[in-house]
Amino acid sequence: MKVTFTLHAKIQVKKRNLTEQEVTESIKNPDKIIKKHGKLYFQKNLGRGTIEIVGEAIENNIKVITIYWI
Repeated sequence: MKVTFTLHAKIQVKKRNLTEQEVTESIKNPDKIIKKHGKLYFQKNLGRGTIEIVGEAIENNIKVITIYWI
């Protein structure tokens, strides 16, 4: 599975003091996945808090739309 980031998502990664590697690993090994409104919501506890990643599945790829702490 390939993970790609929108420009907005790349900005959010830096703004939230995350790395693209942390986000990619969170998508590949999430604590929870919620499907709603045609999007996938990946949740992962990173030890310093829980992030939620909003993405779209396009074939075998995930396009990351945004990331935020919950």
